[in-house]
Amino acid sequence: MIRVVLIDDHEMVRAGVSAFLSTQPDIEVVGEASDGATGAELAIAEKPDVVLMDLVMEPVDGVESTKRIKASWKEAKILVVTSFLDDEKVYPVIEAGAMSYVLKTANANEIADAIRQTAAGNPVMAAQVTGKMLERLRHPETTLHESLTAREREILQLMAEGKANQVIADELYISLKTVKTHVSNILTKLDVYDRTQAVVYAFQHNLVSK
Repeated sequence: MIRVVLIDDHEMVRAGVSAFLSTQPDIEVVGEASDGATGAELAIAEKPDVVLMDLVMEPVDGVESTKRIKASWKEAKILVVTSFLDDEKVYPVIEAGAMSYVLKTANANEIADAIRQTAAGNPVMAAQVTGKMLERLRHPETTLHESLTAREREILQLMAEGKANQVIADELYISLKTVKTHVSNILTKLDVYDRTQAVVYAFQHNLVSK
């Protein structure tokens, strides 16, 4: 029996996936979580054969949850099931240790088969993801910060000046929520855990002025 932990912040998605998998004679859902932090703890405790991981969750997303699981349990087999294909989602979670990556547009049987393949140690990648990975190999990024947008660089400069999110929002005439989104994207793109590490990276690479 393939034991699965399901981590997704949408209750209806969890209910639907869990209900379908219950019809599979060789797959059993042994736990569910609605956020990345709880999900990581559950996965580490249960040590299932496969962790089904959503990506966009709050306050801890799928990338960070994957990092936490792999840090404590290197053998974890994580299958990402998401609607997102943008670079800042795909690359970080693969680099964090996810084995497989499929889209929620896949039908139920395809997801069940992906669970079986992942449990057997065989990576499964959506065709679009495979294409992205091959393109990155052909044109590797020389530095992490090359993917930062002009706005993200501007916010990084203000972060380096020690300014809080609300102050940044006021100076740039944008909402606090927008600032938080940009900061989150900066952390993901620079592959750092917090603002301090982002600022240190920025100074090391001469991205900001003192």
